[in-house]
Amino acid sequence: MKKNILIITVLAVLFSCGNENENTGTPTEKPKSMLAEESATSDDGKGIGEIKEVALNNPLNPEMVKKGSAIFDMKCAACHKLTDQRVVGPGWKGLTERRKPEWIMNMITNVDVMLEKDPAAQALLKECLVRMPNQNLSVGDARDVLEFAFSNDGQTVGK
Repeated sequence: MKKNILIITVLAVLFSCGNENENTGTPTEKPKSMLAEESATSDDGKGIGEIKEVALNNPLNPEMVKKGSAIFDMKCAACHKLTDQRVVGPGWKGLTERRKPEWIMNMITNVDVMLEKDPAAQALLKECLVRMPNQNLSVGDARDVLEFAFSNDGQTVGK
């Protein structure tokens, strides 16, 4: 019985792994539009979304940190800890060292597309096994959360 299952599995893998078009027998080619889209969304570490550049504050803006902390408490703390401990989602300690500011903000504001198309977001989904919900944060709110994330990682907050 086990031998039959093994043979069926091997045959299924062999037949499913082909790259030829069934109708013509020629290799399957991606349309040019798909190739252009792939190169446009190449992994530059900034994620996918409207955030292309972030001007960082040094020292951090205390008002933004305060607002970001309140947003974290209300929208994020149920699934994320400020340490490296993973609860539902990954811990935030070192977040700003692991990810570019643009990626963090795109993940906050464009989570559905990020989980669908961004390699780093997809890897986190595989690790955590739970989709991050869309919290409907504005770009301004996401910027405050980013400022708070930098403060959590030890960046100096201004007076």
